Amino acid sequence: MAFPFAGDDKSTIANLLKTLPQVGHLEWIGIRPVRRAPLVAMREATVETDRHIQGDHATPKPGGKRQVTLIQHEDLAAVASYLGLSEPIAPDRLRRNLAIRGLNLLSLKNRKIQIGKEVQLEITGECHPCSRMEEELGPGGYNAMRGHGGLTARILHGGVIKVGDIVRVLD
Repeated sequence: MAFPFAGDDKSTIANLLKTLPQVGHLEWIGIRPVRRAPLVAMREATVETDRHIQGDHATPKPGGKRQVTLIQHEDLAAVASYLGLSEPIAPDRLRRNLAIRGLNLLSLKNRKIQIGKEVQLEITGECHPCSRMEEELGPGGYNAMRGHGGLTARILHGGVIKVGDIVRVLD
C-alpha cells in the first residue's frame, strides 16, 4: 500500500509537523516558594531569561533544559477521568509551572513559543511523571499521568506573563 500522502513521505510529514496555525492561552501560573511546598497560584509572574520564574525555588543552570514546566490544560480532565474523578485535577497538584489551553503541547517539542508580548520559550522535552504523583493523586496517580505529564522548556527571553495571555508558536 502506498503512503497515504502525496509526494515524498519525509517532506510531507515535516510539513504537517510545522503546521500549527492555532493559538493557545495561558490558563494558570504556579510557583513553588520552597522545595516540596504546595504550588502558589499567580495571576501574573516575571520570567527571568535563562533562569526561572521569579519566586520559584528552582535554580536551574543557565542553558538548562528544565527552567520552566508546562502542562496542557485539557489533560487535567483526562488525568481525573483515569482516576475515576468527575472534576478536572487542579493544576497545582501536578507540580507544573504553566497550564496552557488550546494547543497540543506534544506538537511543540523542539519548537519555540511566545507567551504574551515578551516571553519566549524553547520546548526542550517531555516532563514525565514522578513518584510524587502517587502521593498527590493516590494509587494509580503515576500511571494516570503517563503521556500527560507536560513539557519542559528553556527561557529564551524573559518578561511578564499573565493568566489569559495568548500563546503562539514562533517560526
